[in-house]
Amino acid sequence: MSAAPSPDHDAVIVGAGFSGVYLLYKLREAGFDVLLVDAAAEPGGVWYWNRYPGARVDSQVPIYEFSMPEVWEDWTWTERFPGWQELRAYFRHVCDRLDLWPFMRMATPVKAARFDEDGAFWRLRLGDDENVTTRFLLPALGFASKPYIPDLAGLDDFSGEWCHTARWPQEGVDLTGRRIALIGTGASGVQVAQEAAKCAGQLTIFQRTPILALPMRQQALDETAQTRRKADYPAIFRQRLQTSGGFECQSLDVSALVVTEAERAAHFEDLWQRGGLCFWYNNFADLLTDEEANRHAYAFWRDKVRARIADPALAEKLAPRVPPHPFGTKRPSLEQNYYKIFSQDNVKLVDLMETPIERIVADGIETADEKIACDLLVFATGFDAGRGGLIDMNISGRGGLSLAKAWEHEVRAYLGMAVSGFPNMLFAYGPLSPSGFSNGPTSSEVQGDWIRDFLVWLRNREFHLFEAEASAEKGWTDLVAQAGAMTLFPKADSWYMGANIPGKPRQLINFPSVVGYSALCDDVANNGYAGFAMGRPPTREADRI
Repeated sequence: MSAAPSPDHDAVIVGAGFSGVYLLYKLREAGFDVLLVDAAAEPGGVWYWNRYPGARVDSQVPIYEFSMPEVWEDWTWTERFPGWQELRAYFRHVCDRLDLWPFMRMATPVKAARFDEDGAFWRLRLGDDENVTTRFLLPALGFASKPYIPDLAGLDDFSGEWCHTARWPQEGVDLTGRRIALIGTGASGVQVAQEAAKCAGQLTIFQRTPILALPMRQQALDETAQTRRKADYPAIFRQRLQTSGGFECQSLDVSALVVTEAERAAHFEDLWQRGGLCFWYNNFADLLTDEEANRHAYAFWRDKVRARIADPALAEKLAPRVPPHPFGTKRPSLEQNYYKIFSQDNVKLVDLMETPIERIVADGIETADEKIACDLLVFATGFDAGRGGLIDMNISGRGGLSLAKAWEHEVRAYLGMAVSGFPNMLFAYGPLSPSGFSNGPTSSEVQGDWIRDFLVWLRNREFHLFEAEASAEKGWTDLVAQAGAMTLFPKADSWYMGANIPGKPRQLINFPSVVGYSALCDDVANNGYAGFAMGRPPTREADRI
């Protein structure tokens, strides 16, 4: 008779973005032995990898930061929407103030993770082939950790430089005088385009679907005024937990169809002037559920944008009369001068719906109509959102079942955190949680607090094993699908629906409300963590027979 081996750590967190850093802080505070690993050289998650020119967040501060006073009391921002350099500095500040560095191993990717059924713990193989064991595996990779690069014929023949915005070289890329081909017009495409247009010899933007971008209204922040405002921070952080998107407010309680035309236009104009994502999350109650209400918002957006574009043909491509999809069913990007750059002689738009790319050649791109010379090819083509990074971790659960196989036909997860057949694993900021519909810090704190409380509850009852029940997992997955079916989101081919990746199952991959999600998770906790099976690992050889 011999005792089962003890793992090296109580928990291993994978990822040093908002979710991973917050989890590390909360679990250390609760007395757990925790290790955080990340393939990046510095903490920051998406703000380490996304350092392309113009990269900045689309949620304003202080909404986009942690709520802990020990972090924000002596930190001030320089801009309403900070850029990647300032966000990296913020993460270093957080790790300093919370004394997290001793428990973090950067530049340490996870090659594989396998659940050991005999010992009831996880075995991780790290990038240097070191093996580490942990009772609980907590991936915190975020929903946008695996870039998507389309399969274009001839890419290997390209003689110039190419990169994806989410894997921009850390040493940077000089855009000055370059002939740049930019594929994609989502958030990163808009931001790169605005910077490249300032200095490129030629910038060709390849657009598949028009981006319905909103005015950013960037502002420099005064340190003195910002410091005075900190008296309001606790209330701001409490309020963001009571909203659908984790912002300072949410949609109105009134329909766009019951107010007068003048009242509707006045509200639209107010949101437009406030800037940021307000026009998306603080609009009328039925913006994302009623096509007629949505069409009013689109018409307002369209007319605002077309007024900035002199060429009628170009205006039709960038802001068409008929909406390409309901407004807001693809996450709006924020722009500062995106629509103005198309009046420059060095900027050209290629409509891929009219002239698709046929192949990449050594010195450029061939479309159905022409060859476009370029020496720098930039993919701003998004991510395999939600599942991609988790699948790439090569996670294997009971019976050697891979997560890739478990999610082959549908992404399934209980509470957007746990997968049946994968015991002792909880992922944060992933699929079927609010992730893509929420700003990062808000969602990270909601899930991080819940995970901390759950692991403390298990420890207090001497449970060392938990697993999501298959019925609970199915119920949650169906709930997210049903919530999506009540909205206009399925009417767009977006990454919200998994439609940007060929062959990916089509489903809404985000839970549509932070406050609603938090309430449901609290109900699970208050009912003894219903939906989870608990157990204790074997302690004697006889127990394993």
